[in-house]
Amino acid sequence: MTNQQKHHEELPPKTCTIDRLVTVPEDIEKVLAGKKVATRRNGRYADIGEIMTLQGKDFIIEKVYSQALGELTDEHAKQEGFENVEEYKESILSFHPGMPWLPQMRVWVHEFRLVTE
Repeated sequence: MTNQQKHHEELPPKTCTIDRLVTVPEDIEKVLAGKKVATRRNGRYADIGEIMTLQGKDFIIEKVYSQALGELTDEHAKQEGFENVEEYKESILSFHPGMPWLPQMRVWVHEFRLVTE
């Protein structure tokens, strides 16, 4: 058994389906342009190796892991298509009015890449 398979088996069940992973039009454009290579969600939407299709292009999920909001760095924000954590935070809070930004709150990170043939 590979480390990836072992890690995959340790993940809890998905809470949603992969087709709901990236749905905001601006985010879809960022993914298609190669500017967004990760998405953080409050649940687990995909398994490692699963394929997400956006506008006819396939993206493979390479990593899925839990992360606290307080652990986010500017590099993580860049994975999401933003310049820094503050810009990312403002975007997230604009989609979820009234939601507090709690450093200890955990999210699921889904990292992906374009499938090339």
